[in-house]
Amino acid sequence: MVEVDEDSAGQRLDNFLIRHLKGVPKTHVYRIIRSGEVRINKGRASADTRVEAGDLVRLPPVRISDKVAEKAERPAPAREFPILLEDEHLIALDKPAGVAVHGGSGVSFGVIEQLRQARPGSKFLELVHRLDRETSGILLVAKKRSALTHLQDQFRERETGKTYLALVTGTWPANKKVIDLPLHKYLQADGERRVRVTTADDPDGMRSITLVKVRSTAAARPEQGLPAMSLLEVTIKTGRTHQIRVHLASQGHAIVGDDKYGDFDLNKRLQKQGMKRMFLHAWRLQFNHPASGERVQLIAELPPELAEFVPPA
Repeated sequence: MVEVDEDSAGQRLDNFLIRHLKGVPKTHVYRIIRSGEVRINKGRASADTRVEAGDLVRLPPVRISDKVAEKAERPAPAREFPILLEDEHLIALDKPAGVAVHGGSGVSFGVIEQLRQARPGSKFLELVHRLDRETSGILLVAKKRSALTHLQDQFRERETGKTYLALVTGTWPANKKVIDLPLHKYLQADGERRVRVTTADDPDGMRSITLVKVRSTAAARPEQGLPAMSLLEVTIKTGRTHQIRVHLASQGHAIVGDDKYGDFDLNKRLQKQGMKRMFLHAWRLQFNHPASGERVQLIAELPPELAEFVPPA
């Protein structure tokens, strides 16, 4: 029997159990919820039931394999990240490219697990939103349950302003400022997740809106085997998986260095010139502070490995 504490109040039952049953596969967590083996105050509950402080959660005996147990005993390495803003309610950090935001899908650990290890005295640290592993830039972490729900509500209600910097192939037409195309998630034969643009009548399509502003362009450099390129400020009004990458590629202007939707031959040529990653960076974030209500604007400058490839304005 587990009693829900104040810091866990308001969490979905599945998320509460995943945090509590460290090392237990998510599939097993969902199985014991569906089977009715998990009870809240003696009653059955579903995965999306919200737990409240003082609730008594009954759990069945859970066995995990020696391999999983050994992995759970080897925690993520402690790591701090560059901080853009921190107070008692939240942390805004500058995530480097190549680091997942959380463990799962073949990744043992991510930013949040490393941050928790670096701050053992912090009772509550939770991701407010996500960034692709290959994307750098601003990432918010809540230090209180109230801040988490307040900030997530803003993301859900589209009250935040999220602007990215992306370098794309070709000269982006200055008059193409809005991409309003639904996106459809699917799995490839090897099980890898992909996203594509679809039609308005696709029942599985999700409306997705991206705003684009040209910041600078560079002419083609045939002697280096490089096409014309454009640096874009991209603001997303919806936060779909791979939204920016797929929307820009669908217009014939893929993000430079994108290994899923980009120009693979160009990527190889650029790697030889020092471009080792995708040029997508979460540059600016605007939100209302969860405690004061004040409008906050944060900027994460381009990391050096991207800044050197920026076309002059």
